[in-house]
Amino acid sequence: MSSNQKQAVLFVAFLCLDLCTCVSTMPICAYGHTGCQLLSLANLFDRVIQHSARMHGLSNDLHSELEKYFLSGKSHTGVYHKCHTSSILTPNGKETAQKLAHEELTEVILKLLMAWNYPLSLLHESMSHQQDFNSFISSKALEMSNIALELRKGVEKVVEKMQLLEMISNSMNDFTSPEDLFPANGEAMSEYELLYCFRRDSDKVQNYLKILKCRIVPDHGC
Repeated sequence: MSSNQKQAVLFVAFLCLDLCTCVSTMPICAYGHTGCQLLSLANLFDRVIQHSARMHGLSNDLHSELEKYFLSGKSHTGVYHKCHTSSILTPNGKETAQKLAHEELTEVILKLLMAWNYPLSLLHESMSHQQDFNSFISSKALEMSNIALELRKGVEKVVEKMQLLEMISNSMNDFTSPEDLFPANGEAMSEYELLYCFRRDSDKVQNYLKILKCRIVPDHGC
């Protein structure tokens, strides 16, 4: 076999290995049960941070699209209702976040994600039924909602892994879910207001995840 043929075989082998890694459909788990893909804590963090970056990017894009829409003709009062997540105590700034214990910072991340489950589904439903918004905006809203749900599941896997490694206590399983913070019968918030609040919270989630990762696995891309 010539040297060129050997190089070609090696290239195909590496390509197949990469594709097999990328297209794996096995569910992710923290404990290595049969039938699921076991990832290191560093890899789990990388995945959730990538998801959070995508989620925040979508919130920025949608907010910009709606800003153009409101500025181009539809009236907007400029008065914002209070974000429904304002009651969740979040650290202001990187230095404050770094002072929180692992459990506290992780709990803040989960609370923010859980608090947006219903509002994001409501946001997509509202956009999909309004002729004012095009299909691009509606599809992006659906994608953002799905990514937020997957991100929450991913962070829960990170929590399981940290508990397995005894980095945090099992008391994390007992904290109260904030899913009912969004008022079902309260003052209605516009799509623009919801995106304004979600963009703010998605930025917090992304930053908190990066801080948490660099505190726990500092040798991996920090």
